[in-house]
Amino acid sequence: MKRAMISQPMAGKTDEEIVEARDKACTALSEMGYEFVNTLFTDEWYSDVAMKERGVVQIPLCYLAKSLENMSLCHAAYFCKGWENARGCRIEHDAAVAYGLEVLYED
Repeated sequence: MKRAMISQPMAGKTDEEIVEARDKACTALSEMGYEFVNTLFTDEWYSDVAMKERGVVQIPLCYLAKSLENMSLCHAAYFCKGWENARGCRIEHDAAVAYGLEVLYED
């Protein structure tokens, strides 16, 4: 089965809005025959305390690095509405295009 990641803007959104958009994207990917690769990192390793303990200075960059690592597992990247206005999403888009992933967009 082909795998896909989701790139979605998160700044200024509530946790509920993020989960709702992600659930919608997961459903769309499933309907297209893709298995979902998680790029929403919520485990203890990515908590504010753990990041501080590890000496992470640029927290958004840490999340982006992990997202790009998970992109290496994917055949496709799915971009939620508003991706073009989010710095991390634009970088993920550039990487997906440069490395030949199938690029999918939310309708």
